[in-house]
Amino acid sequence: MDALILADGAGAERSRLDLAWPGWDAGVGIVIAADGGARHAAVLGVTIDLWVGDGDSIDAPDLAALEAAGIPLERARPDKDESDTELAVLAAIRLGATGVVIVGALGGQRIDHALANIGLLALPALDGRSATILDAATRIGLIRAPGPDGAMVERRLAGRSGDVVSLLPMGPGVEGVTTDGLAYPLHDEPLPIGGARGLSNVRVATEARVVLRRGLLLVVESPARL
Repeated sequence: MDALILADGAGAERSRLDLAWPGWDAGVGIVIAADGGARHAAVLGVTIDLWVGDGDSIDAPDLAALEAAGIPLERARPDKDESDTELAVLAAIRLGATGVVIVGALGGQRIDHALANIGLLALPALDGRSATILDAATRIGLIRAPGPDGAMVERRLAGRSGDVVSLLPMGPGVEGVTTDGLAYPLHDEPLPIGGARGLSNVRVATEARVVLRRGLLLVVESPARL
């Protein structure tokens, strides 16, 4: 079961997400709103199962309406260490989610929140679980290697031929990147931090493949023009 996390950044209409990323919500079994991200529920046509946050980005009447509707509220202190989106991810894990899909993680008025949300993909608590950030123009995932047995990690990337696929290292860089199904292949190569070698590759088949030997590698996909 995946959890859909509604973060407080820019949202997306359901029709645009469906067009860009068909089947994006196929595994969703629970919806968790992170503070003001609750506003995305109506646009996406989903029902909130849990609300978490400190309440600084949602109007009091809207929060009261959620409570009146019987939606559980987990209120946090304003001086907490975690972001509201992080609290929502941790709640999803606590409730048994095997993966998370985060909508509303990007855009908004503060780029620091967007960067922090992308950084959440590397949460140790998400190790072994799928984690994806989505909007109508972007799909972001993370490959973490080595695997629990010390082996290389393979990720298959389904999409359209012509989609842009960027491979961006986190931390000090990554080692042993091999790709198939992309226009500019990599063969057991490093991608050091600060360089742009992995930027703007192109999927040339309906499925590409990325293999990573060591490190944290962001996979950022943009749909081909529809």
